[in-house]
Amino acid sequence: MANVYDKKFSLFQIILSIFFILVCVAVLVPILNIVATSLSGRDAIAMGKVKIFPVQLTTAAYKMVFTDRGMIRSFFFSVFLMVVKTVVSMAMTILAAYPLSKKNLPGRGPIMLMITITMYFNAGMIPAYLLNKSLGLVNTFWVLVIPGAITAFNLIILRSFFMSINSSLFDAAYMDGCTEMQTLTKVAMPLSKAAILTLSLFYAVSRWNGVSDIILYIQNPNYYTLQYKLKLMLDTINIPYEDKDEAIRQIVPENFKAACIVFTMIPVLVLYPFVQKYFREGVMIGGVKE
Repeated sequence: MANVYDKKFSLFQIILSIFFILVCVAVLVPILNIVATSLSGRDAIAMGKVKIFPVQLTTAAYKMVFTDRGMIRSFFFSVFLMVVKTVVSMAMTILAAYPLSKKNLPGRGPIMLMITITMYFNAGMIPAYLLNKSLGLVNTFWVLVIPGAITAFNLIILRSFFMSINSSLFDAAYMDGCTEMQTLTKVAMPLSKAAILTLSLFYAVSRWNGVSDIILYIQNPNYYTLQYKLKLMLDTINIPYEDKDEAIRQIVPENFKAACIVFTMIPVLVLYPFVQKYFREGVMIGGVKE
């Protein structure tokens, strides 16, 4: 009987492995195609020869991207904005989730109900714009940070993680004379490192990919993020074919667009390996029940 069970389980593992290999291939092929297109020559792209490997290898498109001062400035601004937004969002999420994880907090139920409602309903685009305008945030740096600084979903996940910590650890900290802030920083946060880093990744990627708030609230080019700059460049792409450099004349809109897309992926690709371990530990943090 055990033999039959082992065979069925092994078959299930094989099928599951094949399925996830196919999923990985389906995800990787478009990315490899974009990278290959960014490194391929004009004729190869025009004839549709580029698949997942570069044809007529050239780095002219990247040269054009990296010599664009506006693109580089937007890149560094986007990195700075991502760091500030992640720090602010995580600080506010932690300071909200920790007290809401305490069962003796007065009004905890109604507060959680109001927070949960925001996951399903919102006032809409026009009221949000009027609110930000009345607060003097429109066309400022902080309009990209403060609105939406806390995501209700992330707050609920972190709250659940804090609630899963053994209460005896908090009791021991209180007996040693720790205040609530000290208990948070010396007990709750160190034990929740996986959750905090996982949610930080969520906030960072969300801010990095964000474009809609730039379109709605920003007119100052100094506050254009890399993603929005990329959108503008793709809308008004201009290849200087009269350039004396033969490599520049080999550029076509397709490989320039691909080079821009690869350029915007760099920070996330660099960031993810450092938090991958904590991401694996934190993927199940929402499964904790009260």
